[in-house]
Amino acid sequence: MSAPSLAAAPPAPAPPAALPRLVVAAPATGQGKTTIATGLMAALRRRGLVVSGHKVGPDYIDPGYHALATGRPGRNLDPHLVGEERVVPLLRHGAAGADVAVIEGVMGLYDGRVGTDGFSSTAHVAALSATPVLLVVDCARSSRSVGAVVHGMATYDPSVRVVGVVLNQVGSPRHAAEVASSVRLPVVGQVPRDERVATPSRHLGLVPAAERELSEHALDDLAALVERHVDLDAVLALAGTAGPLDAEPWTPPLRPPSGGGEPVVAVAGGRAFTFRYPETEELLIAAGCRPVAFDPMRDETLPPGTRGLYLGGGFPEVHAAELGTNRALLAQVREAVAGGLPTVAECAGLLYLCRTLDGTPMAGALPADATMGGRLTLRYPEAVAPSDSLLTRRGERVTGHEFHHTGLAEAGPQPGWSPAWQVDGEAVGFASATLHASYLHTHWAGHPQLAERFAAAVHGE
Repeated sequence: MSAPSLAAAPPAPAPPAALPRLVVAAPATGQGKTTIATGLMAALRRRGLVVSGHKVGPDYIDPGYHALATGRPGRNLDPHLVGEERVVPLLRHGAAGADVAVIEGVMGLYDGRVGTDGFSSTAHVAALSATPVLLVVDCARSSRSVGAVVHGMATYDPSVRVVGVVLNQVGSPRHAAEVASSVRLPVVGQVPRDERVATPSRHLGLVPAAERELSEHALDDLAALVERHVDLDAVLALAGTAGPLDAEPWTPPLRPPSGGGEPVVAVAGGRAFTFRYPETEELLIAAGCRPVAFDPMRDETLPPGTRGLYLGGGFPEVHAAELGTNRALLAQVREAVAGGLPTVAECAGLLYLCRTLDGTPMAGALPADATMGGRLTLRYPEAVAPSDSLLTRRGERVTGHEFHHTGLAEAGPQPGWSPAWQVDGEAVGFASATLHASYLHTHWAGHPQLAERFAAAVHGE
């Protein structure tokens, strides 16, 4: 008898994972999605559940409040930034070990990237992940018309399953009853207006939770409001109707040990730099790097042993005076960039590397001055790399987003610099063999080659 074959069989696929989950959506922006979604996360956590918070779209701010509510990193689900095929794997990755996932939508339920029939909309993510939808409707200026709105939302697209409704901003009990009687789906909450849970906002939206230096107890009033006016048992029952997820969880590709230790990547943080996706640092760790946070407003030096610099997004324009007074760090960053320290700068990071920001001296590592303007730049583009650089290869295409009120006055073409991207036919940003700086935000889980190239440069390869 011949011996059995010892050839390794391919690993069996993991069984589909059960994950109770809901998408919290609305007919339009401004209906209370963030309030209800964050309140649900906080209230369910207070019940002793492990809650995973997610946000449809590229937004960094809402996930900060989700993290405060859940005690776990807030995660984004964006088909434009990461590709449709990675949405469910990233959901499973972010929700590992959770009892329930709450996914906050973006804009109106069916609003997506312009000109794409709703690509990257909340409905798109709900359909990709087979997640039931809980609809939040602001009832402050209507009554029975709410029933017609809900009916339209629930029947517009058969691939989207709207399973329940939260009536927000209800007035008297009589008003709430009139609205509820018009809705043909389960009404699981009737939430009155409460000024105590209002969130401060400014020119680009809500003020980030990290910038406000909040503790989880800052959400106590919001959690209590939801506990009083939303039937949490009904919400969990609706979440339990979600089917299994059969895609494997996303994992960052591991880099084989190189024998060179774990080089430090200095990652800007503090109140001025609050925007980055958690997967960015997970990819760097998997690539053998050690991300170390520093605060450009307070720390006078980069972390010891820094061999790479990551300057993400945030609001440096709000904190320009404090950033500008930290001259020791600005000088060190300028010299490090000039000396070839591998450096990635997105939006706020780009502004920090400029000569000035609204007249306040910055690092001066780039030949440009930044100023606040009245015009909002908001786009969700595909960008093309015009040349080889620290992160890119000529002709490479990536997806990203921009959201800023500032603009650059550049000194013109400079030896050694190339544009970072071509976006909508416009050359933008600065790039070289050791630096990549632009307004464009990218999600490295969707383009892991960017993380791999940065890590290779940090390792000195």
